[in-house]
Amino acid sequence: MKMLDPQARVLLDLIEKNGIPQVWQQTPLEARQSYRERRFFSQEDPAADVQTTALSAPGPHGPVPLRAFRPTSAPKEEALPVLVYFHGGGWVIGDLDTHDVLCRQLARESSSVVVSVDYRLAPEFEFPAAVDDCWAATCWIAEHGHQLGMDSARLAVGGDSAGGNLAAVISLMARDQAPNPKIGFQLLIYPATEMDAATESMRVNGEGFLLSSKSMLWFMRQYLGDRSNSAEIKSWRASPLLAASHAFLPPALVLTAGFDPLRDEGRMYADKLSAAGTPAQYICFERQIHGFITMSRVIDEAKTAVSLCASALCRAFDTVSAKKA
Repeated sequence: MKMLDPQARVLLDLIEKNGIPQVWQQTPLEARQSYRERRFFSQEDPAADVQTTALSAPGPHGPVPLRAFRPTSAPKEEALPVLVYFHGGGWVIGDLDTHDVLCRQLARESSSVVVSVDYRLAPEFEFPAAVDDCWAATCWIAEHGHQLGMDSARLAVGGDSAGGNLAAVISLMARDQAPNPKIGFQLLIYPATEMDAATESMRVNGEGFLLSSKSMLWFMRQYLGDRSNSAEIKSWRASPLLAASHAFLPPALVLTAGFDPLRDEGRMYADKLSAAGTPAQYICFERQIHGFITMSRVIDEAKTAVSLCASALCRAFDTVSAKKA
């Protein structure tokens, strides 16, 4: 019988002791506020050696707010590789602030610019509005990044949870649409890859480990609206695991957590990539819970996970540089 990380256990016990409700027991507005407030307990203080810049990309539903993170140690004249990052939160909660610390950590440790995307949230903006915003932001960075101190030729996409879902979808879109941004790497942190997945991890980890199966169902219903019981859930833009082909996609790092309901669909996605000939690394933090990578104040393994992600980004960017040389 595997053991839950003691630090994660303390966190879960504290949540239960304080009677903090799950997202499905709240309205979307209440859940968003709770998620924002929780970060002050679980996240480290923002790194001061990373400069932030507010940007905006045009999109089909209106402007898409962005926040660029650049390590201050990098020479101002140097064009840095760029990671376009999509935050987690079930397509319903989360924003630039909830993932500010993580984006700073990734920028500093990978010596790159990280651009966080404030895509539109459900239920006010249902599927595929988030996909549309993330695609628009990625295309805009690919086209205009060189004007903003970014080397758009070294471009990666990434995200956690719902953001991992969006990063996988954007990678599929970039492969299939022309003209397309040339994405060189995808960083998928415990991604949701199939709507309404009936996996073993959803069954055994669906209650008691922060993200519950009831919460996932609530998120999907908010995101898909009336289409949550229709064929829409089988669309690859909602369920990238179900795409017709996973060949010729960017190399990937897929990171999961052992006590996460989404663990199996993350592993299944990595296996799909590998079976199709797309280079993919798969790493599972066996003793961790969903969401742990943003909890570096209270869970030490979060720092290890960030460093692994940053190292993978560095290798991917170096590979692109070597091909250009």
